Amino acid sequence: MKMPALPNSELAVMELLWRRGRLPARQIQEALYPDDSRPQHGTVQRLLKRLEEKGYVVRDRDLGVNLFSPTLSRETYASNQLESLANRLTQGSLVPIITRLVEDDRLPAGEIEKLRQLLEE
Repeated sequence: MKMPALPNSELAVMELLWRRGRLPARQIQEALYPDDSRPQHGTVQRLLKRLEEKGYVVRDRDLGVNLFSPTLSRETYASNQLESLANRLTQGSLVPIITRLVEDDRLPAGEIEKLRQLLEE
């Protein structure tokens, strides 16, 4: 499923939903803007509306309060964005990206071992 990259403001909402699960807009607002003296209700509503329109969140109205849930996992989003990056930079190949990460010591030993196990399967 091809989904567009998210701007930081929308990604912050998604990170919260991925960590905590289904939440009402008020809890999202309180988590994202805990010390803000200005009301951010409108901002959060706009972020949630855009995410819903893009297909990233679903709104559940069954409990009398709108609860928002992610429609995809963090891993699915990351995989989609990595594939998009590979398509733009390396004609769809992930090998140059992985090679660069390994050569630059950007992958911890445990993750390299996990890759090794996956390749052996």
